[in-house]
Amino acid sequence: MQKRSGNRKKNKQKITKQVLHKNRYLLIMMIPVVLYYVIFCYLPMTGLIMAFNRFQIGSGFKGIYTSEWVGLKWFKQFFGSVYLGRLVRNAFLLQFYSLIFGFPIPILFAIAVTQVGREKLQKVIQVSTYLPYFISTVVVCGMINNFLSPTGGIVNVLLNKIGIESINFMNLPEWFRPIYVISGSWQSFGFNSIIFVAAIMGISPELYEAMKVDGANRRNIIWHLILPSIRPTIILLLVMSLGTMMSVGFEKVYLLYNTAVYETADVIQTYIYRQGLQSNNYSYATAVGLFNSVINFAIVFVSNRMSRKLTDTSIW
Repeated sequence: MQKRSGNRKKNKQKITKQVLHKNRYLLIMMIPVVLYYVIFCYLPMTGLIMAFNRFQIGSGFKGIYTSEWVGLKWFKQFFGSVYLGRLVRNAFLLQFYSLIFGFPIPILFAIAVTQVGREKLQKVIQVSTYLPYFISTVVVCGMINNFLSPTGGIVNVLLNKIGIESINFMNLPEWFRPIYVISGSWQSFGFNSIIFVAAIMGISPELYEAMKVDGANRRNIIWHLILPSIRPTIILLLVMSLGTMMSVGFEKVYLLYNTAVYETADVIQTYIYRQGLQSNNYSYATAVGLFNSVINFAIVFVSNRMSRKLTDTSIW
């Protein structure tokens, strides 16, 4: 028995060496990726200890790991803050509206594009809708500010021509969410449709032919073939999108908001920026960021579990 177990171990070791030798170039290519995530994603996580101590820069500097331990003080301070409700509500609503209005558009667009008969026209449409995604967020926000300017902005010029007075969109809290959601959907729907187009292209042509033989029209093909075929892709991307439910893009909010629209625009990320970098409350800002990350993880975990039970499709 011992000889057999010993032979098995030797065989396993031999097979492992062969596999490693065969895939050595792929493993070498993975080294930079692994180093990137270790250095920039995993090692910085040790800094989360700041959420439980009093880290200060300047006189009395003690370092991240040797600062005074305060336990859950910063979490209690945040939970008792008057800004908690506003921050959580704004972050959730911005992402919720972006998901409700922004998630179905790439799916519908991908279906529409794949139904275009002319291949050249299809490529032109795809490329033209991909381009906005590659425009810098700073440029997009600059365009928004120029278009919506109360003095000379194209939107207000058109409103004036039809007898409506100029509206100062960027200083009205009720306009911030529509501006954020609409501009975000415009910028990303073309790029986000790529994966859905690829999923649709992967459907066997024989299935299309079989449905046409059975007398199915285009609407029946979309409803009974295309949508069921790409349902696993839709579910996986939806679960992944839910994981960012409390994480709104900091750059865009920061470039668009001002004190006049804090009521609907101020989110957890901008609050962390003000507390951490502007007010030097690094430990407090770290605690708020950790709270946000935990909420996001909980949403992903619950949504993934529900997806696995209801549809047999999940990330893990």
